Amino acid sequence: MKTRQGDKWSAWLLSRRFGGDPKRLQAMLETLRPVRERVLDNARLNGRDVLLDVGCGDGFIAFGALERLPTCRAVLSDISPDLLDQARQVAEALGFLNRCRFVRAEAETLAPIADESVDVVTTRSVLIYVADKQAAFNAFYRVLKPGGRFSLFEPINRFGHPEPDNRFWGYDVSPVADLARKLKALYRRLQPPDSDPMLNFDAWDLVEFAERAGFDDIHLEVETSTKPKAPQQWATFVRSAGNPKIPTLEEAMKEVLTPAEREAFTAHLRPLVETGQGRTKMAVAYVWGQKDKGADGHV
Repeated sequence: MKTRQGDKWSAWLLSRRFGGDPKRLQAMLETLRPVRERVLDNARLNGRDVLLDVGCGDGFIAFGALERLPTCRAVLSDISPDLLDQARQVAEALGFLNRCRFVRAEAETLAPIADESVDVVTTRSVLIYVADKQAAFNAFYRVLKPGGRFSLFEPINRFGHPEPDNRFWGYDVSPVADLARKLKALYRRLQPPDSDPMLNFDAWDLVEFAERAGFDDIHLEVETSTKPKAPQQWATFVRSAGNPKIPTLEEAMKEVLTPAEREAFTAHLRPLVETGQGRTKMAVAYVWGQKDKGADGHV
C-alpha cells in the first residue's frame, strides 16, 4: 500500500521495521503470535465483548480476537490514517469488516471513543511511544465499562541501555569503537535516554500508572532474556529501523560517517551480523487489570 508522505508510523510498520524483507517479516510475526495470545488470554475475552485495540497498527491484536471469538466485535484505533486504511483492507480480506469499527485517535485521549463503551482495551508496544502514559491509562479507564479489563504488552528498553562502548546493537565493535560512538551519539540525540518515552519508564511504572487511573486487580509479569542473535542478511539488517523515530543503520552511517569510515564499519560488522555473532538483551512486561464494577471515578 502506498503511504502518505510523512507518515512514519505506517512506513515503519509496513516496511522499515523488517528492512523490506518478507522473510524477515514472517519471522517477526512468528515471534509476535505468542505475545498476541498472551495479551488476549490476560484480557479474558468472551463472545459478547467489544474490544478496543489502541494503536492497532495493521490489526494484529484485534484480528486475533475476532478469530478466537466469532461473536465479539472490535474497535481499531490508531493515529496513522494509512495504518487504519491497511487494517480495513485486511479486515475485508479476512471477512471481519462487519465486526470492526476504525477510529483515528491518540492513545492519550481516545477522544472519539465514548465513556464506558468497550469491554476490553488492548495494546502491544504502543505506550512506549506515548509521552504522557498516565493520560493514556486514564483514557483506558474512561472508555471501559464497569468491570472492563485492560491487557497490554510493552518492551522495557531501559534493561538494555546503555550499551558498553565496545558493543553496538549487541555486537562487539571494539576495533571500530570510535565509529560506533559517532553512530550512538546520533541515536542519543534523536532519543535522549532521560526523556524519550521509549526509555524513561520501567515495568513498575506501568503498574503505578494503572493504579493511579483507578484500576484494580492489577497483574504484572516481566520477562528478561539474553541470548545469541540469529544470523541476518546484511541488506535487511542495514535497512531496518529499530523504531519509527530513528534512521536505519544505512541512513545513520551516511549521515555521520565518511565513505571510508562506512567501509571500515561495514567490514567489521557485516560478518558478525551474517553469522549471528552477537547477543540480544531485552526485557518485556505484560500488565493487565480490571475496572471496578462499582467504580465511578479515579482513585
